[in-house]
Amino acid sequence: MLTKVLRALLAVFLTALALSGGQALAAPASPAADGTKAVRVLTYDASASAEFASAVRAGAEVWNNSVTNVQLQPVVPGQRANVRIIADDGWPRTYTTSLGNGTWYFGRQAVNEGYDTVRIAAHEFGHILGLPDMKPGPCSSLMSGSTAGTSCTNPYPNAAEKAAVEANFSGGLAQLVGAGTTVYRD
Repeated sequence: MLTKVLRALLAVFLTALALSGGQALAAPASPAADGTKAVRVLTYDASASAEFASAVRAGAEVWNNSVTNVQLQPVVPGQRANVRIIADDGWPRTYTTSLGNGTWYFGRQAVNEGYDTVRIAAHEFGHILGLPDMKPGPCSSLMSGSTAGTSCTNPYPNAAEKAAVEANFSGGLAQLVGAGTTVYRD
């Protein structure tokens, strides 16, 4: 009986590891000593974000100041991150492996065309937090992305976007382990 239970637990663990694409899985929030819900922390590795490192930090802070169920923090050296950020010459895009996990590319093409770097960072973090593109859309919608135009520098999620992220991170670990990879090309 114990062997069956251990096999089942091992199968769940290996499935979660496979679905995470080798990235760290966010630990489920557990109640704090005072009975309040603890914040789920997602770590990000911006070591390959090149000249966009400050925009990545600013984009993470936008979300940290906008929601309470989840926080984005730089990874501790030597540990695996939930999110990797890589600068390249293409268009910004995000590949999620599960809610809270994935890789996003800080594409220089959008920056060269005049799009705001902090808005790009906050938008791509939005995909990691479970938000889809909302195109076309107004500047007041962070997830409208490029359809808001180069004059839009608003990096802040609107009330509906904040509420969706709060809902995404209100559950346990099962909610964080999704199936397959979702690609967002902005």
